[in-house]
Amino acid sequence: QVQLVESGGGLVQAGGSLRLSCTASGRTFSSYAMAWFRQVPGKERESVATIDWSGGTIYYADSVKGRFTISRDNAKNTVYLQMNSLKPEDTAVYYCAATISGTAYFTPNRYEYWGQGTQVTVSS
Repeated sequence: QVQLVESGGGLVQAGGSLRLSCTASGRTFSSYAMAWFRQVPGKERESVATIDWSGGTIYYADSVKGRFTISRDNAKNTVYLQMNSLKPEDTAVYYCAATISGTAYFTPNRYEYWGQGTQVTVSS
């Protein structure tokens, strides 16, 4: 069983930055692919960014390319999402997810483990 705990959400003005962190339990974190998704009420969960087990394959949603950066530190069992130039439309609950397959997928149903989510609110 893998437990994921997100942190780093909050309220920020448009144009500002936040860094989300997701720390995983377990000793096999380095073999997991990790991803960030987000969701607003009434809408489907949206892919934001994903990174494979090695960090060598990364995908971003078009809406965040050039503004967000996903990275991982396997020594700390942690994946990060650096969010710059935030916009009001980035407001959502952000979820961290893990898959034991190690492959970076962009669809939520490929991920077996999920965190509880952290709220990000960007004011205009």
